Amino acid sequence: MSMSTVTVRVDEQTKQNATAVLSDIGLDISTAVRMFLRQVVLRGQMPIELMQDSFYSHSNQAALRESIKQLEDGRIVTKTLDELQSF
Repeated sequence: MSMSTVTVRVDEQTKQNATAVLSDIGLDISTAVRMFLRQVVLRGQMPIELMQDSFYSHSNQAALRESIKQLEDGRIVTKTLDELQSF
């Protein structure tokens, strides 16, 4: 099988951190990337779960800003568990 070159640009700190982690488990970056791409082919999808952290959602950030404002204004607000989970 002929080989092809893949070039990936990442910041130096990410490369150093990844190199250290991979080295601890006996891999280099090239091997880890080959393993990743092989899993993409075998699974027909990304081999990792990608999701957004709900903490950073617009609605949660708005609720946090409101809570901070209430705290700064000296207002104490109580809510039931159901009310909190409705966000």
